[in-house]
Amino acid sequence: MAAAAMYGTSGFGNWAKLAAQQALTQDDLLQFDTFGNVSLIHITDIHGQLKPLYFREPSINIGVGDNKGAVPHITGADFRKAYGIADGSPSHYALSAGDFDALAKTYGKIGGLDRMATVINAIRADRPDALLLDGGDTWHGSYTCYQTEAQDMVNVMNALKPDAMTFHWEFTLGSERVTELVESLPFASLGQNIFDAEWDEPAELFKPYKFFERGGVKIAVIGQAFPYMPIANPGWMFPEYSFGIRDENMQAMVDEVRGMGAECVVVLSHNGFDVDKKMASRVKGIDVILSGHTHDALPEPVQIGNTFIIASGSNGKFVSRVDLDVRDGKMMGIRHKLIPVFSDVITPDAAVSKLIDEQRAPYESAMREVIGTTDTMLYRRGNFNGSWDDLICDALITEREADIAMSPGVRWGPSLPSGSEITREDIWNVTSMSYGQAYRTEMTGEFIKVILEDVADNIFNPDPYYQQGGDMVRIGGMGYRIDITKPQGSRISDMTLLKTGEAIDPSKNYVVAGWASVNEGTEGPMIWEVVENHIRNQGTVKLDPNNSVQVVGA
Repeated sequence: MAAAAMYGTSGFGNWAKLAAQQALTQDDLLQFDTFGNVSLIHITDIHGQLKPLYFREPSINIGVGDNKGAVPHITGADFRKAYGIADGSPSHYALSAGDFDALAKTYGKIGGLDRMATVINAIRADRPDALLLDGGDTWHGSYTCYQTEAQDMVNVMNALKPDAMTFHWEFTLGSERVTELVESLPFASLGQNIFDAEWDEPAELFKPYKFFERGGVKIAVIGQAFPYMPIANPGWMFPEYSFGIRDENMQAMVDEVRGMGAECVVVLSHNGFDVDKKMASRVKGIDVILSGHTHDALPEPVQIGNTFIIASGSNGKFVSRVDLDVRDGKMMGIRHKLIPVFSDVITPDAAVSKLIDEQRAPYESAMREVIGTTDTMLYRRGNFNGSWDDLICDALITEREADIAMSPGVRWGPSLPSGSEITREDIWNVTSMSYGQAYRTEMTGEFIKVILEDVADNIFNPDPYYQQGGDMVRIGGMGYRIDITKPQGSRISDMTLLKTGEAIDPSKNYVVAGWASVNEGTEGPMIWEVVENHIRNQGTVKLDPNNSVQVVGA
C-alpha cells in the first residue's frame, strides 16, 4: 500500500489552515482534489437529528491495552496537537471539547440533514456514481423519531438516496417495526453478523453484502451490525435475532466476494473503532472499514495492515468523502476528507428542508415549549459523568425520592451552551428511547458494586472484543474510585453515599432510581417526564462540577 503513503491520506491539513484563519466558506468546506476512480460517502450515528444542533466532543476518552494513548483515545489539546489544529479555530470547535461553550457561541450549530444533503449533492456533482453508505443508529434518538416510530428519519434519509445501511439502535423499535421498515427501504440493508437466533443461520431480512459497479470497479460492501445487541439493549425486543462479531463469517464473506470478482471490499461497520481495528488485524482482504458506534471523528484514516479505517463522527456533524484508486483488482491509493457540517456556512438543500419541516410540523408546538433555562453547559459525551447526566440523576433522586441514581452511559444526545433555554425537544434528545421507564427499587451496596464492576469491564477490558457497553454508567448521589488497570471485580472501591459522607455498606439496602433497564416489564414514569418535572421545579439549572468519581490508571 505504498501508493497510499505517496498520495497522502487526507485533505484536512489545508482545511485546518483555512479554518485557523477563519476564512471559512462553503467552498472551503467542500473543496476536494478528486482522486482515483471510486468515491465513498460515509455518514453514521445521526441518532434521529434532523436539525442543526450543538454537540461537544469528549474531554475524556480512555484507551486500554494496546489502544492506550492511540487515536481516538486522545482528546483536547493533545488531539489538536496531533493533527495540527489551531486553538480557537473552527476545527478546534468541531473536533475537540476545549472551550466548547465559548466557541459554540462563536461558530454556532452544526449538522442538519438538509445541510448534509448539500454536501452529499456536491460530492455527487463531482463524482456522480459515488456510493452513500449509512453506518446505522439513524432511526433513534429524538422526539419525532419516537412519535413516528422512525418514519420521519426513513422519509428524510430516503430523500438522500443512500446505497446501503447497517444497524444498531434501530432494533429497539422492535422486530415487527424493523421488518416493516426494512422491507420498505429502496436500498440495501446489510449485516453479515445478523443471524436467525433459532437456527443460527443468516437472517433472511438482511443481506451480508451487496455488489456495486462504480467507476469501472466491482465493489463489494459488507455490512457489520452492532455485535452486542442483546447485551447492550433489550433482547426481548428482537428475540428472533442473534449477532456477535463473527470474524470467521466475515472472512468467509470477504473470500466469497473476492472469489466473485470484487476488486474493492468495503465494510460498513457498527462495531466501534477499537473493535474495527482488531477485526482489521484478523480478517484479511478488507480495503476500507467505515467505522461507527463509538462516535469518533478522526480527520485522517487509521491504517491497520492493508486496511484503512474511517471514523465520521455522529449527530450529523460530519460527512466523510473517501476517494480510492482501484486498478487491476487492487486499491492503489486513498484520499480522504472529514467535512464538518457548519450549519451557518453550508446552504441547506431546499427540498430536504421542506421535507424535514413536514415531518416535524405536527409536533412543533409541543417540542418548542420552553421548560427552563440552564446556567451550566449541558453535554453528555465522555467515559464518565457529563452534565446532562448529572441533571438526569438529580431529577431521578428528587422526583423518585431515591438515595442513588443511575443513568446509562450512552453517547448520543446533543449539547446546550450555557444561557440556553431548555425545550421539551432538548430533553427528549437526551432521553428518547423505546424503553425509557424510570424505575425505583432497592439494591444492596454489594449489588451496586457488582453493577459498576460489570459496566467497567464492558468499557475497560483490554481486549476490544469484550468491550460490550457504551461509556460508564452515570451515578448520582454516590462517589467511587475506579482503577481501570485492575481486573474485573477489582476496579471499583471507596463507594460513598454523598448525602451523609458514609461508606456504602455492602449489606445495606439503598433506594436506587434509574432508567433504560433492559429487563422486560420495567415499571415507572417515562424518564422525559421525570426530567421535565425536575427542570420546571428548578426554573434555572445550575450544576456544580462533578468530582465524585476518582479515576486511577488512565
